[in-house]
Amino acid sequence: MARPSPSRSIAIDASAAGERRLAAAGAAVWLGVLAVVGLGIAFGLGPLSGALISAFAVMGIPALVTALVLGGSADGPNRRAFLLVAWAVAGAAACGLAGGLSGPLTPWCLAPVAAATALGRRRLMAEAAALAVFGGALAALAQAAGLEPPAPPEPLRLVLSLFALGSLGLALAAGLARFGRRSGVPEDARSDLEDLLLSQPHLIVSLTDEGQVLRAYGAPPHGLTEAMLLKGLGGIVAPSELQALADAMDSASRSGQSELVCAFVGDPQRFIGLSLRATRDGRLFAAVRDATAQKAQEAKLVEAKAAAEALNSGKSRFLANMSHELRTPLNTIMGFSDIMKARLFGPLPAKYGEYADLIHDAGRHLLDLINDVLDVSKIEAERFQLQLEQLDARDPLSAALRLMRVQADEAGLSLRASLPPDPVDIAADPRALKQIALNLLSNALKFTPRGGLVTMTLQAPGETLELTVADTGVGIAPEDLQRLGRPFEQAGDTKQRAKGTGLGLSLVRGLAELHGGEMVIESRLGEGTSVTVRLPGVVHPPAEAAERPTAQVIAFNGGR
Repeated sequence: MARPSPSRSIAIDASAAGERRLAAAGAAVWLGVLAVVGLGIAFGLGPLSGALISAFAVMGIPALVTALVLGGSADGPNRRAFLLVAWAVAGAAACGLAGGLSGPLTPWCLAPVAAATALGRRRLMAEAAALAVFGGALAALAQAAGLEPPAPPEPLRLVLSLFALGSLGLALAAGLARFGRRSGVPEDARSDLEDLLLSQPHLIVSLTDEGQVLRAYGAPPHGLTEAMLLKGLGGIVAPSELQALADAMDSASRSGQSELVCAFVGDPQRFIGLSLRATRDGRLFAAVRDATAQKAQEAKLVEAKAAAEALNSGKSRFLANMSHELRTPLNTIMGFSDIMKARLFGPLPAKYGEYADLIHDAGRHLLDLINDVLDVSKIEAERFQLQLEQLDARDPLSAALRLMRVQADEAGLSLRASLPPDPVDIAADPRALKQIALNLLSNALKFTPRGGLVTMTLQAPGETLELTVADTGVGIAPEDLQRLGRPFEQAGDTKQRAKGTGLGLSLVRGLAELHGGEMVIESRLGEGTSVTVRLPGVVHPPAEAAERPTAQVIAFNGGR
Protein backbone atom coordinates (compact mmCIF):
# COMPACT_ATOMS: atom_id res chain seq x y z
CA MET A 1 0.00 0.00 0.00
CA ALA A 2 1.37 3.38 -0.97
CA ARG A 3 2.15 5.83 1.84
CA PRO A 4 -0.12 8.86 2.00
CA SER A 5 1.27 12.17 0.93
CA PRO A 6 2.10 14.61 3.77
CA SER A 7 -0.62 16.98 2.59
CA ARG A 8 -3.21 14.26 3.30
CA SER A 9 -2.05 13.75 6.89
CA ILE A 10 -3.70 15.21 9.96
CA ALA A 11 -1.91 16.19 13.19
CA ILE A 12 -4.14 17.23 16.08
CA ASP A 13 -2.87 17.41 19.67
CA ALA A 14 -5.07 19.07 22.27
CA SER A 15 -2.14 19.73 24.65
CA ALA A 16 0.08 20.82 21.77
CA ALA A 17 -2.74 23.08 20.57
CA GLY A 18 -2.72 24.76 23.97
CA GLU A 19 1.03 25.23 23.73
CA ARG A 20 0.67 26.66 20.23
CA ARG A 21 -1.95 29.10 21.43
CA LEU A 22 0.36 30.11 24.30
CA ALA A 23 3.23 30.70 21.84
CA ALA A 24 0.89 32.67 19.55
CA ALA A 25 -0.19 34.79 22.50
CA GLY A 26 3.47 35.41 23.37
CA ALA A 27 4.15 36.55 19.80
CA ALA A 28 1.18 38.93 20.00
CA VAL A 29 2.48 40.30 23.30
CA TRP A 30 5.89 40.80 21.66
CA LEU A 31 4.24 42.88 18.94
CA GLY A 32 2.64 45.07 21.57
CA VAL A 33 5.90 45.43 23.50
CA LEU A 34 7.76 46.49 20.35
CA ALA A 35 5.13 49.13 19.63
CA VAL A 36 5.07 50.48 23.22
CA VAL A 37 8.85 50.52 23.62
CA GLY A 38 9.33 52.11 20.23
CA LEU A 39 6.81 54.86 20.99
CA GLY A 40 8.28 55.36 24.46
CA ILE A 41 11.80 55.74 23.14
CA ALA A 42 10.62 58.05 20.37
CA PHE A 43 8.82 60.41 22.76
CA GLY A 44 11.36 60.11 25.62
CA LEU A 45 14.68 60.31 23.83
CA GLY A 46 13.72 62.05 20.68
CA PRO A 47 12.74 60.89 17.21
CA LEU A 48 14.11 57.51 16.09
CA SER A 49 16.11 57.22 12.91
CA GLY A 50 14.62 55.47 9.95
CA ALA A 51 17.06 52.57 10.46
CA LEU A 52 15.89 51.99 14.05
CA ILE A 53 12.24 52.24 13.06
CA SER A 54 12.96 49.64 10.35
CA ALA A 55 14.71 47.43 12.93
CA PHE A 56 11.64 47.50 15.18
CA ALA A 57 9.38 46.81 12.21
CA VAL A 58 11.56 43.92 11.01
CA MET A 59 11.41 42.25 14.44
CA GLY A 60 7.63 42.56 14.41
CA ILE A 61 7.22 40.68 11.13
CA PRO A 62 8.15 37.18 12.43
CA ALA A 63 6.07 37.84 15.56
CA LEU A 64 3.04 38.55 13.35
CA VAL A 65 3.71 35.42 11.26
CA THR A 66 4.08 33.30 14.42
CA ALA A 67 0.80 34.58 15.83
CA LEU A 68 -1.02 33.77 12.58
CA VAL A 69 0.52 30.32 12.07
CA LEU A 70 0.29 29.06 15.65
CA GLY A 71 -3.08 30.65 16.23
CA GLY A 72 -4.61 28.16 13.77
CA SER A 73 -5.08 24.39 14.23
CA ALA A 74 -2.28 23.30 11.89
CA ASP A 75 1.26 22.54 12.92
CA GLY A 76 4.16 20.46 11.70
CA PRO A 77 7.92 20.23 11.28
CA ASN A 78 7.94 22.32 8.08
CA ARG A 79 5.99 25.20 9.65
CA ARG A 80 8.21 25.24 12.72
CA ALA A 81 11.37 25.31 10.56
CA PHE A 82 9.88 28.17 8.55
CA LEU A 83 9.27 30.17 11.74
CA LEU A 84 12.86 29.65 12.90
CA VAL A 85 14.21 30.93 9.59
CA ALA A 86 11.92 33.95 9.79
CA TRP A 87 13.19 34.82 13.28
CA ALA A 88 16.81 34.29 12.21
CA VAL A 89 16.47 36.61 9.18
CA ALA A 90 14.63 39.25 11.23
CA GLY A 91 17.17 39.12 14.05
CA ALA A 92 20.14 39.49 11.70
CA ALA A 93 18.42 42.30 9.77
CA ALA A 94 17.50 44.21 12.95
CA CYS A 95 21.06 43.81 14.26
CA GLY A 96 22.50 45.15 11.00
CA LEU A 97 20.08 48.11 10.89
CA ALA A 98 21.11 49.16 14.42
CA GLY A 99 24.85 49.23 13.78
CA GLY A 100 25.93 45.62 13.22
CA LEU A 101 27.59 43.45 15.84
CA SER A 102 28.83 46.53 17.66
CA GLY A 103 25.31 48.01 17.80
CA PRO A 104 22.81 47.83 20.70
CA LEU A 105 20.57 45.17 19.14
CA THR A 106 23.29 42.53 18.75
CA PRO A 107 21.52 40.11 21.20
CA TRP A 108 18.66 39.90 18.70
CA CYS A 109 20.90 37.69 16.54
CA LEU A 110 19.93 34.98 19.05
CA ALA A 111 16.24 35.40 18.15
CA PRO A 112 15.94 31.89 16.57
CA VAL A 113 17.23 30.30 19.79
CA ALA A 114 14.61 32.21 21.80
CA ALA A 115 11.94 31.16 19.27
CA ALA A 116 12.94 27.46 19.54
CA THR A 117 12.62 27.55 23.33
CA ALA A 118 9.29 29.40 23.09
CA LEU A 119 8.01 26.68 20.71
CA GLY A 120 9.06 24.08 23.27
CA ARG A 121 11.13 22.04 20.81
CA ARG A 122 14.49 20.83 22.10
CA ARG A 123 15.06 19.14 18.78
CA LEU A 124 15.16 22.53 17.06
CA MET A 125 17.83 24.01 19.35
CA ALA A 126 20.75 22.88 17.19
CA GLU A 127 19.18 24.31 14.04
CA ALA A 128 18.32 27.52 15.91
CA ALA A 129 21.90 27.92 17.14
CA ALA A 130 23.24 27.37 13.64
CA LEU A 131 20.83 29.99 12.27
CA ALA A 132 21.90 32.45 14.99
CA VAL A 133 25.58 31.99 14.09
CA PHE A 134 24.74 32.38 10.41
CA GLY A 135 22.74 35.59 11.10
CA GLY A 136 25.57 36.99 13.21
CA ALA A 137 28.02 36.23 10.44
CA LEU A 138 25.84 38.08 7.93
CA ALA A 139 25.66 41.08 10.25
CA ALA A 140 29.44 41.00 10.71
CA LEU A 141 30.00 40.86 6.95
CA ALA A 142 27.62 43.79 6.45
CA GLN A 143 29.46 45.78 9.10
CA ALA A 144 32.86 44.96 7.61
CA ALA A 145 31.62 46.08 4.22
CA GLY A 146 30.41 49.37 5.71
CA LEU A 147 26.78 48.72 4.84
CA GLU A 148 25.34 49.24 8.35
CA PRO A 149 23.98 52.69 9.31
CA PRO A 150 25.73 54.77 12.01
CA ALA A 151 25.21 53.69 15.63
CA PRO A 152 22.61 55.67 17.66
CA PRO A 153 23.69 58.21 20.30
CA GLU A 154 24.89 56.91 23.67
CA PRO A 155 21.70 57.35 25.84
CA LEU A 156 19.56 55.67 23.18
CA ARG A 157 22.20 53.01 22.63
CA LEU A 158 22.14 52.06 26.32
CA VAL A 159 18.32 51.87 26.41
CA LEU A 160 18.21 49.76 23.26
CA SER A 161 20.88 47.40 24.61
CA LEU A 162 19.00 46.89 27.86
CA PHE A 163 15.77 46.33 25.96
CA ALA A 164 17.39 43.79 23.61
CA LEU A 165 19.03 41.88 26.44
CA GLY A 166 15.89 41.97 28.62
CA SER A 167 13.50 40.83 25.91
CA LEU A 168 15.80 38.04 24.80
CA GLY A 169 16.33 36.91 28.41
CA LEU A 170 12.61 36.83 29.14
CA ALA A 171 11.90 34.77 26.00
CA LEU A 172 14.62 32.25 26.88
CA ALA A 173 13.39 32.03 30.49
CA ALA A 174 9.79 31.37 29.36
CA GLY A 175 10.90 28.65 26.96
CA LEU A 176 13.14 26.98 29.54
CA ALA A 177 10.28 27.01 32.04
CA ARG A 178 8.13 25.11 29.52
CA PHE A 179 10.92 22.59 29.06
CA GLY A 180 10.94 22.05 32.81
CA ARG A 181 7.21 21.37 32.93
CA ARG A 182 7.32 18.73 30.19
CA SER A 183 8.12 15.20 31.33
CA GLY A 184 7.70 11.61 30.21
CA VAL A 185 8.85 10.86 26.66
CA PRO A 186 12.10 12.65 25.66
CA GLU A 187 11.54 15.40 23.13
CA ASP A 188 13.55 13.73 20.38
CA ALA A 189 11.67 10.46 20.80
CA ARG A 190 8.38 12.37 20.94
CA SER A 191 9.12 14.13 17.69
CA ASP A 192 10.18 10.90 16.01
CA LEU A 193 6.97 9.23 17.18
CA GLU A 194 4.84 12.10 15.90
CA ASP A 195 6.57 11.99 12.50
CA LEU A 196 6.02 8.23 12.35
CA LEU A 197 2.32 8.58 13.22
CA LEU A 198 1.91 11.31 10.63
CA SER A 199 3.37 9.12 7.86
CA GLN A 200 1.39 5.91 8.57
CA PRO A 201 -1.61 5.18 6.30
CA HIS A 202 -4.32 5.21 8.99
CA LEU A 203 -5.86 7.82 11.25
CA ILE A 204 -5.16 7.07 14.92
CA VAL A 205 -7.00 9.15 17.53
CA SER A 206 -6.85 9.42 21.31
CA LEU A 207 -10.22 10.11 22.95
CA THR A 208 -11.85 11.30 26.13
CA ASP A 209 -14.67 9.31 27.71
CA GLU A 210 -17.15 11.59 25.90
CA GLY A 211 -15.55 10.92 22.51
CA GLN A 212 -13.69 14.23 22.19
CA VAL A 213 -10.43 13.97 20.23
CA LEU A 214 -7.32 14.66 22.30
CA ARG A 215 -4.81 13.71 19.59
CA ALA A 216 -5.07 12.57 16.01
CA TYR A 217 -2.29 11.56 13.66
CA GLY A 218 -2.21 10.00 10.21
CA ALA A 219 -4.07 9.91 6.92
CA PRO A 220 -7.84 10.50 7.30
CA PRO A 221 -10.48 8.88 5.07
CA HIS A 222 -11.47 10.95 2.06
CA GLY A 223 -13.72 13.85 3.06
CA LEU A 224 -12.89 13.80 6.77
CA THR A 225 -11.56 17.19 7.85
CA GLU A 226 -9.85 18.53 10.94
CA ALA A 227 -12.91 20.63 11.71
CA MET A 228 -15.01 17.44 11.90
CA LEU A 229 -12.51 15.76 14.19
CA LEU A 230 -12.39 18.74 16.55
CA LYS A 231 -16.10 18.07 17.22
CA GLY A 232 -15.20 14.57 18.41
CA LEU A 233 -16.17 11.19 16.99
CA GLY A 234 -19.77 12.37 17.03
CA GLY A 235 -18.79 14.93 14.43
CA ILE A 236 -17.79 12.33 11.82
CA VAL A 237 -20.76 9.92 11.99
CA ALA A 238 -24.33 10.44 10.85
CA PRO A 239 -26.75 11.61 13.58
CA SER A 240 -28.65 8.32 13.37
CA GLU A 241 -25.46 6.48 14.34
CA LEU A 242 -24.74 8.43 17.55
CA GLN A 243 -26.38 5.86 19.84
CA ALA A 244 -24.47 3.02 18.17
CA LEU A 245 -21.26 5.02 18.64
CA ALA A 246 -22.02 5.55 22.33
CA ASP A 247 -22.72 1.82 22.76
CA ALA A 248 -19.46 0.90 21.00
CA MET A 249 -17.44 3.27 23.20
CA ASP A 250 -19.10 1.88 26.31
CA SER A 251 -18.37 -1.68 25.15
CA ALA A 252 -14.72 -0.81 24.51
CA SER A 253 -14.40 0.74 27.97
CA ARG A 254 -15.85 -2.39 29.59
CA SER A 255 -14.36 -5.19 27.47
CA GLY A 256 -11.25 -3.49 26.11
CA GLN A 257 -12.25 -3.40 22.44
CA SER A 258 -15.14 -3.00 20.02
CA GLU A 259 -15.75 -2.54 16.30
CA LEU A 260 -18.25 -0.27 14.56
CA VAL A 261 -19.11 0.57 10.96
CA CYS A 262 -21.44 3.56 10.59
CA ALA A 263 -22.59 6.10 8.02
CA PHE A 264 -20.31 9.07 7.37
CA VAL A 265 -21.77 12.46 8.25
CA GLY A 266 -20.43 14.06 5.08
CA ASP A 267 -21.95 11.48 2.70
CA PRO A 268 -24.70 8.96 3.64
CA GLN A 269 -23.51 6.65 0.87
CA ARG A 270 -20.10 6.30 2.51
CA PHE A 271 -19.18 4.51 5.73
CA ILE A 272 -16.56 4.99 8.43
CA GLY A 273 -15.03 2.06 10.29
CA LEU A 274 -13.90 2.48 13.92
CA SER A 275 -11.69 0.04 15.81
CA LEU A 276 -11.93 1.10 19.46
CA ARG A 277 -9.41 -0.04 22.06
CA ALA A 278 -9.13 0.77 25.78
CA THR A 279 -5.87 0.55 27.73
CA ARG A 280 -5.56 -0.80 31.26
CA ASP A 281 -5.45 2.71 32.68
CA GLY A 282 -8.76 3.57 31.01
CA ARG A 283 -7.51 5.58 28.02
CA LEU A 284 -9.48 5.15 24.82
CA PHE A 285 -8.03 5.01 21.30
CA ALA A 286 -9.58 4.51 17.88
CA ALA A 287 -8.36 3.67 14.40
CA VAL A 288 -10.52 5.41 11.77
CA ARG A 289 -10.75 3.98 8.25
CA ASP A 290 -12.91 4.20 5.15
CA ALA A 291 -15.29 1.21 5.35
CA THR A 292 -17.38 1.92 2.24
CA ALA A 293 -15.89 -0.99 0.28
CA GLN A 294 -16.24 -3.29 3.30
CA LYS A 295 -19.89 -2.34 3.71
CA ALA A 296 -20.57 -2.94 0.03
CA GLN A 297 -18.92 -6.37 0.24
CA GLU A 298 -20.98 -7.24 3.31
CA ALA A 299 -24.15 -6.22 1.49
CA LYS A 300 -23.21 -8.48 -1.43
CA LEU A 301 -22.57 -11.38 0.94
CA VAL A 302 -25.94 -10.84 2.64
CA GLU A 303 -27.67 -10.82 -0.74
CA ALA A 304 -25.81 -13.96 -1.82
CA LYS A 305 -26.73 -15.70 1.45
CA ALA A 306 -30.39 -14.75 1.05
CA ALA A 307 -30.37 -16.00 -2.55
CA ALA A 308 -28.73 -19.28 -1.52
CA GLU A 309 -31.23 -19.78 1.31
CA ALA A 310 -34.10 -19.07 -1.07
CA LEU A 311 -32.76 -21.63 -3.56
CA ASN A 312 -32.23 -24.21 -0.83
CA SER A 313 -35.71 -23.59 0.55
CA GLY A 314 -37.18 -23.95 -2.94
CA LYS A 315 -35.29 -27.19 -3.43
CA SER A 316 -36.56 -28.53 -0.13
CA ARG A 317 -40.16 -27.57 -0.96
CA PHE A 318 -39.83 -29.23 -4.39
CA LEU A 319 -38.50 -32.46 -2.87
CA ALA A 320 -41.21 -32.44 -0.23
CA ASN A 321 -43.95 -31.98 -2.83
CA MET A 322 -42.47 -34.54 -5.24
CA SER A 323 -41.98 -37.11 -2.46
CA HIS A 324 -45.57 -36.67 -1.40
CA GLU A 325 -46.81 -37.12 -4.98
CA LEU A 326 -44.67 -40.23 -5.51
CA ARG A 327 -46.00 -42.00 -2.46
CA THR A 328 -49.53 -42.34 -3.88
CA PRO A 329 -48.67 -44.43 -7.00
CA LEU A 330 -46.00 -46.29 -5.04
CA ASN A 331 -48.52 -47.37 -2.41
CA THR A 332 -50.72 -48.67 -5.24
CA ILE A 333 -47.81 -50.69 -6.67
CA MET A 334 -47.04 -52.17 -3.26
CA GLY A 335 -50.68 -52.94 -2.62
CA PHE A 336 -51.06 -54.91 -5.85
CA SER A 337 -47.76 -56.71 -5.26
CA ASP A 338 -49.00 -57.69 -1.78
CA ILE A 339 -52.15 -59.15 -3.38
CA MET A 340 -50.03 -61.07 -5.87
CA LYS A 341 -47.72 -62.35 -3.11
CA ALA A 342 -50.74 -63.53 -1.09
CA ARG A 343 -52.26 -65.27 -4.17
CA LEU A 344 -55.67 -63.84 -3.28
CA PHE A 345 -57.02 -64.51 -6.80
CA GLY A 346 -55.43 -67.88 -7.26
CA PRO A 347 -52.00 -69.39 -7.73
CA LEU A 348 -49.32 -67.77 -9.88
CA PRO A 349 -46.56 -69.39 -11.88
CA ALA A 350 -43.36 -69.62 -9.85
CA LYS A 351 -41.58 -67.02 -11.94
CA TYR A 352 -44.42 -64.52 -11.53
CA GLY A 353 -44.42 -65.11 -7.79
CA GLU A 354 -40.70 -64.36 -7.67
CA TYR A 355 -41.27 -61.18 -9.67
CA ALA A 356 -44.03 -60.11 -7.28
CA ASP A 357 -41.64 -60.54 -4.34
CA LEU A 358 -39.00 -58.45 -6.11
CA ILE A 359 -41.54 -55.75 -6.93
CA HIS A 360 -42.66 -55.64 -3.29
CA ASP A 361 -39.10 -55.48 -1.92
CA ALA A 362 -38.07 -52.76 -4.39
CA GLY A 363 -41.23 -50.81 -3.62
CA ARG A 364 -40.58 -51.08 0.13
CA HIS A 365 -37.00 -49.83 -0.35
CA LEU A 366 -38.18 -46.97 -2.56
CA LEU A 367 -40.92 -46.04 -0.08
CA ASP A 368 -38.41 -45.92 2.77
CA LEU A 369 -36.17 -43.68 0.67
CA ILE A 370 -39.07 -41.37 -0.23
CA ASN A 371 -40.14 -41.16 3.40
CA ASP A 372 -36.60 -40.16 4.41
CA VAL A 373 -36.40 -37.57 1.62
CA LEU A 374 -39.80 -36.23 2.63
CA ASP A 375 -38.84 -35.92 6.29
CA VAL A 376 -35.46 -34.32 5.55
CA SER A 377 -37.07 -31.88 3.12
CA LYS A 378 -39.71 -30.95 5.67
CA ILE A 379 -37.05 -30.29 8.28
CA GLU A 380 -35.00 -28.14 5.90
CA ALA A 381 -38.09 -26.27 4.76
CA GLU A 382 -39.10 -25.79 8.43
CA ARG A 383 -42.39 -27.56 7.77
CA PHE A 384 -41.85 -30.56 10.04
CA GLN A 385 -44.25 -30.27 12.97
CA LEU A 386 -43.40 -32.13 16.16
CA GLN A 387 -46.30 -33.68 18.07
CA LEU A 388 -44.93 -33.35 21.59
CA GLU A 389 -46.38 -35.41 24.40
CA GLN A 390 -45.17 -36.81 27.69
CA LEU A 391 -44.22 -40.46 27.23
CA ASP A 392 -41.97 -43.19 28.53
CA ALA A 393 -38.97 -43.10 26.18
CA ARG A 394 -38.53 -46.85 26.57
CA ASP A 395 -41.74 -47.57 24.63
CA PRO A 396 -40.79 -46.19 21.16
CA LEU A 397 -37.24 -47.51 21.59
CA SER A 398 -38.47 -51.02 22.44
CA ALA A 399 -40.76 -50.93 19.40
CA ALA A 400 -37.80 -49.97 17.20
CA LEU A 401 -35.76 -52.85 18.66
CA ARG A 402 -38.52 -55.33 17.86
CA LEU A 403 -38.71 -54.11 14.27
CA MET A 404 -34.95 -54.46 13.78
CA ARG A 405 -34.69 -57.89 15.37
CA VAL A 406 -35.39 -59.76 12.14
CA GLN A 407 -32.84 -57.71 10.22
CA ALA A 408 -30.23 -58.43 12.93
CA ASP A 409 -30.95 -62.17 12.76
CA GLU A 410 -30.65 -62.23 8.97
CA ALA A 411 -27.32 -60.34 9.17
CA GLY A 412 -25.95 -62.68 11.84
CA LEU A 413 -25.50 -59.90 14.38
CA SER A 414 -26.13 -59.61 18.10
CA LEU A 415 -28.54 -56.84 19.04
CA ARG A 416 -28.61 -55.77 22.67
CA ALA A 417 -30.27 -52.96 24.59
CA SER A 418 -29.56 -51.50 28.00
CA LEU A 419 -32.71 -49.73 29.18
CA PRO A 420 -33.47 -48.35 32.68
CA PRO A 421 -35.90 -50.49 34.71
CA ASP A 422 -37.93 -47.42 35.70
CA PRO A 423 -39.90 -45.23 33.29
CA VAL A 424 -37.99 -42.43 31.57
CA ASP A 425 -40.62 -39.73 31.12
CA ILE A 426 -39.82 -37.09 28.52
CA ALA A 427 -41.69 -34.46 26.53
CA ALA A 428 -41.00 -35.56 22.93
CA ASP A 429 -42.58 -36.68 19.66
CA PRO A 430 -42.95 -40.49 19.92
CA ARG A 431 -42.84 -40.99 16.16
CA ALA A 432 -39.66 -38.89 15.87
CA LEU A 433 -38.02 -40.72 18.79
CA LYS A 434 -38.83 -44.08 17.18
CA GLN A 435 -37.51 -42.81 13.82
CA ILE A 436 -34.23 -41.74 15.47
CA ALA A 437 -33.77 -45.20 16.98
CA LEU A 438 -34.68 -47.00 13.74
CA ASN A 439 -32.23 -44.96 11.66
CA LEU A 440 -29.38 -45.39 14.14
CA LEU A 441 -29.97 -49.15 14.46
CA SER A 442 -30.35 -49.58 10.69
CA ASN A 443 -27.05 -47.77 10.06
CA ALA A 444 -25.25 -49.82 12.70
CA LEU A 445 -26.57 -53.11 11.30
CA LYS A 446 -25.64 -52.19 7.71
CA PHE A 447 -22.02 -51.43 8.48
CA THR A 448 -21.24 -54.16 11.02
CA PRO A 449 -19.79 -57.45 9.67
CA ARG A 450 -21.43 -60.80 10.49
CA GLY A 451 -20.77 -61.86 14.06
CA GLY A 452 -20.56 -58.29 15.32
CA LEU A 453 -22.46 -56.58 18.10
CA VAL A 454 -24.86 -53.62 18.08
CA THR A 455 -25.83 -52.09 21.43
CA MET A 456 -28.48 -49.51 22.28
CA THR A 457 -28.11 -47.70 25.63
CA LEU A 458 -30.61 -45.33 27.22
CA GLN A 459 -29.70 -43.05 30.12
CA ALA A 460 -31.30 -40.01 31.72
CA PRO A 461 -28.69 -38.05 33.73
CA GLY A 462 -30.36 -34.94 35.05
CA GLU A 463 -32.93 -33.49 32.67
CA THR A 464 -31.26 -34.81 29.48
CA LEU A 465 -32.00 -38.07 27.73
CA GLU A 466 -28.99 -39.82 26.19
CA LEU A 467 -29.59 -42.45 23.53
CA THR A 468 -26.43 -44.20 22.31
CA VAL A 469 -26.17 -46.81 19.55
CA ALA A 470 -22.72 -48.41 19.33
CA ASP A 471 -21.44 -51.08 16.96
CA THR A 472 -18.31 -53.08 16.33
CA GLY A 473 -18.38 -52.34 12.61
CA VAL A 474 -15.98 -50.92 10.06
CA GLY A 475 -15.77 -47.46 11.67
CA ILE A 476 -15.44 -44.08 10.01
CA ALA A 477 -12.29 -42.29 8.82
CA PRO A 478 -11.53 -38.93 10.52
CA GLU A 479 -11.88 -37.02 7.25
CA ASP A 480 -15.40 -38.45 6.76
CA LEU A 481 -16.62 -37.61 10.27
CA GLN A 482 -16.83 -33.90 9.46
CA ARG A 483 -19.24 -34.53 6.58
CA LEU A 484 -21.60 -37.03 8.12
CA GLY A 485 -24.91 -35.66 9.28
CA ARG A 486 -25.49 -33.60 6.14
CA PRO A 487 -28.01 -34.85 3.53
CA PHE A 488 -26.65 -37.46 1.07
CA GLU A 489 -23.20 -37.47 2.68
CA GLN A 490 -21.73 -40.97 3.10
CA ALA A 491 -18.51 -42.47 4.39
CA GLY A 492 -16.38 -45.40 3.27
CA ASP A 493 -15.66 -46.89 -0.14
CA THR A 494 -18.05 -47.41 -3.03
CA LYS A 495 -19.24 -50.79 -1.72
CA GLN A 496 -20.10 -49.34 1.67
CA ARG A 497 -21.83 -46.31 0.17
CA ALA A 498 -24.06 -48.55 -1.92
CA LYS A 499 -25.67 -49.81 1.31
CA GLY A 500 -27.39 -46.50 2.09
CA THR A 501 -28.53 -43.13 0.80
CA GLY A 502 -26.82 -40.77 3.23
CA LEU A 503 -30.12 -39.54 4.66
CA GLY A 504 -30.33 -41.52 7.90
CA LEU A 505 -27.90 -39.53 10.04
CA SER A 506 -29.09 -36.27 8.48
CA LEU A 507 -32.63 -37.10 9.57
CA VAL A 508 -31.46 -38.06 13.06
CA ARG A 509 -29.57 -34.80 13.45
CA GLY A 510 -32.54 -32.78 12.17
CA LEU A 511 -35.03 -34.48 14.51
CA ALA A 512 -32.69 -34.06 17.47
CA GLU A 513 -32.20 -30.35 16.76
CA LEU A 514 -35.97 -29.85 16.39
CA HIS A 515 -36.23 -31.13 19.97
CA GLY A 516 -33.49 -28.71 21.06
CA GLY A 517 -30.91 -31.50 21.29
CA GLU A 518 -27.83 -32.65 19.43
CA MET A 519 -26.16 -35.63 17.77
CA VAL A 520 -22.53 -36.59 18.43
CA ILE A 521 -20.58 -39.19 16.40
CA GLU A 522 -17.48 -40.93 17.74
CA SER A 523 -15.67 -43.49 15.63
CA ARG A 524 -12.33 -45.07 14.92
CA LEU A 525 -11.61 -46.75 11.61
CA GLY A 526 -11.81 -50.54 11.94
CA GLU A 527 -13.00 -50.45 15.56
CA GLY A 528 -16.64 -49.39 15.34
CA THR A 529 -18.85 -46.33 15.74
CA SER A 530 -20.86 -44.78 18.56
CA VAL A 531 -23.65 -42.25 17.88
CA THR A 532 -25.19 -40.39 20.84
CA VAL A 533 -28.36 -38.33 20.68
CA ARG A 534 -29.07 -35.99 23.59
CA LEU A 535 -32.57 -34.60 24.06
CA PRO A 536 -33.73 -32.20 26.79
CA GLY A 537 -37.05 -32.43 28.58
CA VAL A 538 -36.74 -35.43 30.90
CA VAL A 539 -39.36 -35.26 33.66
CA HIS A 540 -38.46 -36.90 36.98
CA PRO A 541 -41.13 -37.92 39.48
CA PRO A 542 -41.40 -35.69 42.59
CA ALA A 543 -40.06 -38.31 45.00
CA GLU A 544 -37.29 -40.10 43.22
CA ALA A 545 -35.37 -42.89 44.96
CA ALA A 546 -31.88 -41.98 46.11
CA GLU A 547 -30.34 -44.93 44.29
CA ARG A 548 -31.79 -46.13 41.01
CA PRO A 549 -31.58 -49.85 40.14
CA THR A 550 -29.09 -50.88 37.51
CA ALA A 551 -30.21 -50.85 33.89
CA GLN A 552 -32.00 -53.81 32.47
CA VAL A 553 -30.15 -55.58 29.63
CA ILE A 554 -32.32 -56.95 26.85
CA ALA A 555 -30.69 -59.37 24.41
CA PHE A 556 -32.28 -60.37 21.10
CA ASN A 557 -31.38 -63.59 19.22
CA GLY A 558 -29.77 -65.11 22.29
CA GLY A 559 -27.12 -62.43 22.77
CA ARG A 560 -24.00 -64.01 21.36
